[in-house]
Amino acid sequence: QVQLQESGPGLVKASQTLSLTCTVSGDSITTKYYSWSWIRQPPGSGLEWMGRISSDGTTTVSPSLESRTSISRDTSKNQVFLRLNFVAPNDTAAYYCARRIGNNEDYWGQGIQVTVSS
Repeated sequence: QVQLQESGPGLVKASQTLSLTCTVSGDSITTKYYSWSWIRQPPGSGLEWMGRISSDGTTTVSPSLESRTSISRDTSKNQVFLRLNFVAPNDTAAYYCARRIGNNEDYWGQGIQVTVSS
């Protein structure tokens, strides 16, 4: 069974960098045809897909976030990372990592709530 677990700080100050880790078990992040997404949901809003890293390490980031977002990985630890620079209060959200095949996410982590204080 594939499991994903997000970890990181629950509170970040504005203008700082948010760093989150997604630890994957039950599958390898290098398995072909899968990629690993970061998705967030601000309070009262819908899901926002942030970006992904493919099995070969190629990254794709949403154009609206690409100037301050990076996604990386550690294959030895089977972990995927998200860095979001210069955070602001409107980056407050629940952040999720998920496994992606094609255009859909099939396994999700439980999410981590991140609050950005001004």
